[in-house]
Amino acid sequence: MPASPLKVLVIGYVWPEPRSSAAGGHMMQILDSFLERGWQITFSSPATVGEHKADLAALGIAEQAIVLNCSSFDHFVAELAPDVVLFDRFMMEEQFGWRVEKHCPTALRVLETSDLQSLRDARQQLLRRRLIEGLGSNDFSELFATPSETLYRHMASADLTQREVAAIYRSDLSLMISDVEIDLLTERFDVPPALLHWCPLMLDQPATPARGFAERAHFLSIGNFRHAPNWDAVLWMKHSLWPMIRRQLPQAQLHVYGAYTPPKATALHNPAQGFHVLNWAEDALEVMSTARLCLAPLRFGAGIKGKLTDAMLCGTPSITTPIGAEAMHGALPWPGAVEVTAEALAESAVQLYQDEARWNAAQQACAPLIATRFNRRIHATALVERIEQTLADLPQHRLNNFTGAMLRHHQHKSTQYMAQWIEAKNRVPTQAS
Repeated sequence: MPASPLKVLVIGYVWPEPRSSAAGGHMMQILDSFLERGWQITFSSPATVGEHKADLAALGIAEQAIVLNCSSFDHFVAELAPDVVLFDRFMMEEQFGWRVEKHCPTALRVLETSDLQSLRDARQQLLRRRLIEGLGSNDFSELFATPSETLYRHMASADLTQREVAAIYRSDLSLMISDVEIDLLTERFDVPPALLHWCPLMLDQPATPARGFAERAHFLSIGNFRHAPNWDAVLWMKHSLWPMIRRQLPQAQLHVYGAYTPPKATALHNPAQGFHVLNWAEDALEVMSTARLCLAPLRFGAGIKGKLTDAMLCGTPSITTPIGAEAMHGALPWPGAVEVTAEALAESAVQLYQDEARWNAAQQACAPLIATRFNRRIHATALVERIEQTLADLPQHRLNNFTGAMLRHHQHKSTQYMAQWIEAKNRVPTQAS
């Protein structure tokens, strides 16, 4: 451990909202890991403050608003002189990475990817193509089984992929929430494993026993509506899955919660069909703990799913797809069911909802998953130790990453010139026509 506490600057794409998204929750888990190590943290962001923003100041974390394409950041970061700079999403590395390198060249540059956005986008494009070609909207077995080589072919030429992977190379260390994505990057994109660190959600076992079968009722779906996979899942439930479930369980109710609910979502609210759109949940774990089943029929996406770890924490069995379960359970059994068609998802949901013995077996699979895959103490310790080790050996670490140095030289120069041009343009008074 360093002789004095490390000084960490986080540059956030948004201000963290742990009760609105898994990404916000993961960021708070990372910050908690740093605080437990005694590190000094400043959180900065160019984003406007959201209505569900975490109270960072109460945790002893300094806050600083920053501006895109403005040299005011240069003065701020030079004066702060952080030992570690964490970029939250690759867009922040693109915007501020060259400024950090210029003014704090010895600072360790860490990228928090949240999920591999280019993978999520490629899967969305594959789904869209399938639907346009009229290949059905209920059987996605082939789509879910897309091999990594095929995904790579779809991803490789995309601008988003090239930007994201370039940011990973330019960073000293990238935090990957999914070990499946680590395999994709190392095996298909030839990213050196030394640049990647597995950092999934970091969770503690719940302090109180989960509610039993008879204490629960209804189905639950939850997720930020601004996240495209969540909205797609809601539409699939509304038009395909839920009618199948209701035909067999005519009294069942589906409660759909989500932050930032748009009018197009509230328009789906239909109590007569048992389909309830209920906006933001003040306490996601509380509503999850009273539901009998969690539905997460995700047709595309990446990373790992906070709604499904919330279900595990609450002892709530879940019905999902291979996309939803990806990188979530390793060789352990899924606490519920993983299916590839709408019919199979609905049938498993109906059976699990009614079969208490099967439901109890699914609930019992939750705790081992939290302890094995998402143990907070194990992952928090591994994270801070990896950062300290990389920082201690930073010159050699960077020497071993020539591709990253080359990309920084070329990409950051062009980004720097563009940012300086925008800043100069913004200083010129607008002339009346």
